[in-house]
Amino acid sequence: MLEIIIVTIYVFLLLAIMFYCLLELGLAINYLRFKKKYPLPQLLSDSLKEEDYPLVTIQLPIFNELYVVERLIDAVCTLNYPKSKLEIQVLDDSTDETLDISREKVAYYQSKGFDIQLVRRSDRKGYKAGALQYGLEKCKGEYVAIFDADFVPDKDFLLFSMPHFRENIGMVQTRWDHLNKDFSILTRIQAFFLDNHFAVEQAGRNLSGYFINFNGTAGIWRKQCINDAGGWQADTLTEDLDLSYRAQLKGWDFVYLENVLSPAELPADMHAFKSQQFRWIKGGAETAVKLIPKIAKSNLSLGIKLNAFSHLLSSSIYLIVFLTVVFSLPLLMVKNTYIETEYVHYALPFTISNLAVAFIYFVSIVKKDNLSKSFIEYLVILPIFLVVTMGLSLHNTIALVRGFAGEKTPFIRTPKFNIKSVGDLLANNQYINNRKIDWVTFLEGGMVLYFIFGIYMAFVRMEFGLLPLHLMAVIGFGIVFIYSLKHSWR
Repeated sequence: MLEIIIVTIYVFLLLAIMFYCLLELGLAINYLRFKKKYPLPQLLSDSLKEEDYPLVTIQLPIFNELYVVERLIDAVCTLNYPKSKLEIQVLDDSTDETLDISREKVAYYQSKGFDIQLVRRSDRKGYKAGALQYGLEKCKGEYVAIFDADFVPDKDFLLFSMPHFRENIGMVQTRWDHLNKDFSILTRIQAFFLDNHFAVEQAGRNLSGYFINFNGTAGIWRKQCINDAGGWQADTLTEDLDLSYRAQLKGWDFVYLENVLSPAELPADMHAFKSQQFRWIKGGAETAVKLIPKIAKSNLSLGIKLNAFSHLLSSSIYLIVFLTVVFSLPLLMVKNTYIETEYVHYALPFTISNLAVAFIYFVSIVKKDNLSKSFIEYLVILPIFLVVTMGLSLHNTIALVRGFAGEKTPFIRTPKFNIKSVGDLLANNQYINNRKIDWVTFLEGGMVLYFIFGIYMAFVRMEFGLLPLHLMAVIGFGIVFIYSLKHSWR
């Protein structure tokens, strides 16, 4: 009887993974179907008089970004846009030497004629959302562009983005590019994942008429849209996703520009990467709890509602993956104790899921203009990405559960390093030195032992159907565990 229960649970989990993969596959297919309709890059007209340019406020939310704040402010102050139509707010809540650098750079650019201000609050209430709302209430611009500290916007960012603000367009989002993609295998995996998000998910949803989200940075909002949606709110860790859905529920439309790139630095440290993942996944769960009831009661079409549900609940895939790999060992242990069967008969959902994932990432990664190189990169990175994703499933499941449970946690920013070489990361970086090993890391080490036992039992019982999965789990959890230890002992 126990075998039937475990097999039933396992088949349900495999079907859930397959359902998620098929939804993503649908976005990839829509992306391929409609990509020719994508808006071509447009520039503001050269004949436009200076007084006719829209007034734009650029907000730079900063907290303890010692290594990158200067780079960010310099990049923003070199944008091709009339000074008289540009307001820059350095929203600096820093408690370290970052504040001195901000003051110095602001004073320097004020002397050059820029309308740039250092905006300080008495406390960090609301974290990033609080800082953005505080600045919004003081800003002069009709449009508000936002850049996180790790970004280096292209000089023509505004010239390419502003022409897309037609009537009823509330936000324009650009595609992230990666300054340090080739720094390490960790940064390559992140670039692999993010390129899929921006090609297949953002573009696929936008082209299909579904809701998309502002990615927290490298986008421009119409100020009226923010205010109409209720402003920035700090009751979730993903204030960007929250505001995006509230704005679209109000009837505003968004535009995603796949061909306008905004370069940024990827987290090159496992702890920084995990903190970013925790915030995104926990915040996504919080936003789902907050907004799914409102979406369900809205007058949106069934297709938009279903896609919104899948979007807001997409991080639940980590929970499903984690349970799938964990239950695989009990499945091995009870095999043929009650029913005589080969579990390979239940492998169809697993096969469909893997084929879907392979196609989805093929679409987003392999480029026609560089076919051989991008295809080789795809073949190398895809299996590594899959095992590391499995290895992160425990950490991300904990974040998801804490989000659904409504537990309140602080907004922990992802430290940036201005990395040019490995030495830059290791040498006296005050944001990564003297870290403690957290309890989740020890659990990840325990998962390595758990699946090593699974491999051992496969040979004891001479049942090898689940051996590839257990090998993937050992490698995935092992990579995450070792990198977490390594980046704690510096």
